[in-house]
Amino acid sequence: MFFKILDRLEEIIISVLIGGATVLIFVAVLHRYGSTVPFLFPYLHDIDITWAQELCIYMFVWMAKFGAAYGVRQGVHVGVDVLVNRLGVNHRGKVILFGLLAGAVFTGIIAALGATFVYDLSETDSRSNDLEAPKWIVYLAIPLGSGLMCFRFLQVAWGFWRTGEVPHASHHVEGIDEPSPALHPQGDIAATGIKA
Repeated sequence: MFFKILDRLEEIIISVLIGGATVLIFVAVLHRYGSTVPFLFPYLHDIDITWAQELCIYMFVWMAKFGAAYGVRQGVHVGVDVLVNRLGVNHRGKVILFGLLAGAVFTGIIAALGATFVYDLSETDSRSNDLEAPKWIVYLAIPLGSGLMCFRFLQVAWGFWRTGEVPHASHHVEGIDEPSPALHPQGDIAATGIKA
């Protein structure tokens, strides 16, 4: 039950952040170009949304940190596994488990250092330029996102230890059911009739 709630909360945070940032950027662009239209200028001139760009940057940073944890859970991070796939079954499992635990240690260290940094920053009056928000709130994405990512690495490692399976992203692209007939099995060059 806890994992389902955490999974759903993670997805909601990512969706709200990326959706909100997209809408905010759209409104800021409309405002910028609308202000150059003479009959709209009197209405838009007094509206100050100079803070929108800064807020969007912060929203995308938070989204990226939580998105990275989501990526670990779903198995969508890019990995170079050519060498790992050539190993025997016993060695392959050990290398995969080592990689997952190394990811957990690394992200755990980043979360701990980030928490220390945020705590030290909270003791100051440092604020962001346009929003004038306390900077410790902005940087809170580092310990929270990295801590969640560490948890996800441990979760995947535990699942791999128990079942021997790691999550893999689906290679299915919505709307594409079969390979394009324009491509020849020998590659694009053979399909075009060009001799190499």
